[in-house]
Amino acid sequence: MIQWLPLWLSLQLAFVTTLVLLLIGIPVSYWLAYSRRRWTVIAEACISLPMVLPPSVLGFYLLLAFSPAGGLGHFLQRHLDLRLVFSFQGLVIASILYSLPFMVNPLLAGFKNLPPHLREASRTLGKSDFTTLRRILLPNIRASLVTGAILSFAHTIGEFGVVMMIGGSIPGHTKVASVAIYDEVQSGNYPLANRYAAILLAFSFLILLVVYSVNHHFSKSKNIL
Repeated sequence: MIQWLPLWLSLQLAFVTTLVLLLIGIPVSYWLAYSRRRWTVIAEACISLPMVLPPSVLGFYLLLAFSPAGGLGHFLQRHLDLRLVFSFQGLVIASILYSLPFMVNPLLAGFKNLPPHLREASRTLGKSDFTTLRRILLPNIRASLVTGAILSFAHTIGEFGVVMMIGGSIPGHTKVASVAIYDEVQSGNYPLANRYAAILLAFSFLILLVVYSVNHHFSKSKNIL
């Protein structure tokens, strides 16, 4: 019989991660798009690194960093009473780092594809950078915002390597759907693993369908205009 708690925990993790990534991704992508500093290329490479880095590698280094035996982990546990290893909070931080490029890259592409005169005209009228971003730029990259949010959400739902390294498999705390599939396969319960996998497969297809539908809708609207 399928247990819904791992699926619910995955949804919680994806929702929190996506919300935080929106708050982080918008200013970061805005800065990358309009900054003239040469080392922004290094920042872009660092942000996109999780897209090519094996999840277990990132998870391993985060495990070392978050472990109470390490400097950062020891500091957090001693001074803030915060233990990130094998905790939901640790999963959130790890998921933010691993899914960051799936939020930043679509937003960055959206900002770069905007006509330069939009930002210049707003600043000429005396509008602040924050007002320009909120009232002019963001409404014109709605498709990028939706795409980034959906891809970040879906990527967090399906991640296994990083969450397994950081959170392990603690029921009700860190055992998300992808880990539940692994556990059921390890125990030889293929029918239950197949149910979990089928739900994630259907969800992933639905996510991609929404992304392509949104992009098609906005592309069609631009062509009409």
